[in-house]
Amino acid sequence: MATATSTGKGSRTGKSSATATKRPTKTTASKRPARGKLVIVESPAKARTIGRYLGSGYTVKASMGHIRDLPKSTLGVDVNSDFAPKYLVPRDKLKIVKELKDSVQGAREVYLATDPDREGEAIAWHLVNATEAQDKSVHRIVFHEITEDAIKEAIAHPNEINMDLVDAQQARRILDRLVGYEISPLLWKKVKRGLSAGRVQTAALRIVVEREREIEAFIPEEYWSIEADLAKITRGEPTAKDMFRAALHAIEGKKAEVKDGEQANRIVDALNGASWRVADVVRRETRRRPSAPFTTSTLQQEASRKLGYSVRRTMQLAQELYEGIDLGAEGTQGLITYMRTDSTNVAAQAQQAARAVISARWGVEYVPEKPPVYAKKAKGAQEAHEAIRPTAPQRHPAAVKGHLTSPQHRLYQLIWQRFLASQMAPAVLDNTRVDVAAGQGADLDAGKKPFVFRATGSIVKFQGWMAAYQAGRDEGDTDELDRGALPEVAPNEPLNLLKLVPEQHFTQPPPRYTEATLVKALEEQGIGRPSTYAPTIATLAARSYVASEEKKLVPTELGLVVNDLLVEHFPRIFDIGFTSRLEDELDEIAAGDRAWVPTLQEFYGPFSSTLKQAEQTMERVKIKDEPTDEVCEQCGRPMVIKLGRYGKFLACSGFPECRNARPLLTKIGVECPTCHQGEIVERRSKKGRTFYGCERYPACDFVSWNKPTNKTCPVCGAYMVEVGRNKQLRCSSGQHAAAELAETGD
Repeated sequence: MATATSTGKGSRTGKSSATATKRPTKTTASKRPARGKLVIVESPAKARTIGRYLGSGYTVKASMGHIRDLPKSTLGVDVNSDFAPKYLVPRDKLKIVKELKDSVQGAREVYLATDPDREGEAIAWHLVNATEAQDKSVHRIVFHEITEDAIKEAIAHPNEINMDLVDAQQARRILDRLVGYEISPLLWKKVKRGLSAGRVQTAALRIVVEREREIEAFIPEEYWSIEADLAKITRGEPTAKDMFRAALHAIEGKKAEVKDGEQANRIVDALNGASWRVADVVRRETRRRPSAPFTTSTLQQEASRKLGYSVRRTMQLAQELYEGIDLGAEGTQGLITYMRTDSTNVAAQAQQAARAVISARWGVEYVPEKPPVYAKKAKGAQEAHEAIRPTAPQRHPAAVKGHLTSPQHRLYQLIWQRFLASQMAPAVLDNTRVDVAAGQGADLDAGKKPFVFRATGSIVKFQGWMAAYQAGRDEGDTDELDRGALPEVAPNEPLNLLKLVPEQHFTQPPPRYTEATLVKALEEQGIGRPSTYAPTIATLAARSYVASEEKKLVPTELGLVVNDLLVEHFPRIFDIGFTSRLEDELDEIAAGDRAWVPTLQEFYGPFSSTLKQAEQTMERVKIKDEPTDEVCEQCGRPMVIKLGRYGKFLACSGFPECRNARPLLTKIGVECPTCHQGEIVERRSKKGRTFYGCERYPACDFVSWNKPTNKTCPVCGAYMVEVGRNKQLRCSSGQHAAAELAETGD
């Protein structure tokens, strides 16, 4: 059974919540002679790495994350006593806490080396209380990379626990508990059990839902483009370097807007037999600066674009790279700095190391005159942190490839390339714009320009940082370099028209969010912080509020219903702006500029009143079953898709008279290559990864991580599978590949 420990009650003036923690009675263990130095970290991997660096004289233990929390079965917050939290040691942590307590009481000095953020600061404070370490010599140490130098530097310059950070974390935890534990039961009564509401979670759901509604309400508008394929006049046939394409830009001096096919036809007719002549040529040199080194959100976005990793997968791999990898002769080394950060700061020492690598690898001309400084972009960015970077810029990805899994190596390579690029000289581009006048020869001779077509082109004059890195793109993004170079032309030079290309288009709705673009939106709107992005998105999926279709987030009917109920009855709490302002207030608490108890009081008064009103006015909503074409094999009635605690499933519409039900299987239209009787269906592993199996399981045990197809290998006849982000075909035997397997993972 979980046991209660001291509660840490805050005052109305927002005094440190540590002041109310009772001093422990000394135990028998504490009377033993204290020896040695104890270091407590969060994870065993980190403990092993740090233990090797510190050597004898130090014992390193892992807390396995949080060792105290609010109880699961009750609210755990006394709203009538300054929101005093009641912290418990969970049952699965009792043994760990006992071992840590014994180690603390037997140590001369204790170093708390939890993560360098609010969460880590709070864990350090909980460790002091849970292990009764108040009478010990306790030090708080912080480091942003797990390297020997960084660890020894932190040990040499310890600090005290920062209670402002602890109070900010407590305020966040209590806020989220009040919202979650007081609104979720309302959803259970009015919709279905197992649902949840959350301050950040529901704001994220609202963003997804509102985008979906934008898409549904979008009315496409017709428009036309008219482009001309042109060529320089040459003696023989023009070559590719003599040709270029220009788009209609202006008609009679006004910007061209072609609304329909009738207007497009009139323009094409007017250009019949026209002369074409270069009207203007503008050349200019531009500099393109590199992107800043990664923060948590930009790493998550770029790993999604370039590697196909989910947000959760990216953070898992980054954690492994941060905590330490066994590099053989080098021993265990942390390869990257702390991965939960919203700062783009870089240590001067790391910048100097990067400049040496750049000079040696690409040349001195790629080293900028001064190390670049990147402006803070994220709201409330913690500037004491560093950006995500390699701990040793000279450690090339190829040098560690043999010690990493493929996903680890790909992520490390991405971080290494982005960081080195961020410290390199700007790229230099040559941009050219050519305006071409079209019309009757006499009009052109008189200086008139009935129609103007415009072409733009860019070439790289000096690669700069682009020699190391190319940024990924979101859907719809374009780059001027895609257009390539234009031929050398001069004003008044005549051109030949090869063909006119009129084309109909329709305006497109905004794209659905991916995990990466949702993270970007959350950061831009100030919702959540680096540590919250991944769990927030995971919760939306776990509650079946959103589904992933071709890696796009689509709200389910349940998500739409929950969002609409919460926004209707709690308009202030789930307002995007209000959620963002709360984050700002938490930042102020962390900075020591605001007291946490009054902040909660300001929130809870209006919230409590709104909650009481919602309990009286919110009507019960039933989630509709989705019809299917399948028939129940037991009673003959139609089968429907229901939503259960663990997602969707098929059930007989005759329930409760007929209780026939089975898992909902997504068929991919491929016959099972093993039994040739069933179809292949999508399944999910315990870790949420998609795999493929026969619908007749367990009668047929066919299984594949890669998506099978109906195509066969022309060499051996085995079935082909889709691999990689580009869905390239490969023989399932692994011997006759159309393309190398590119792991995307999740």
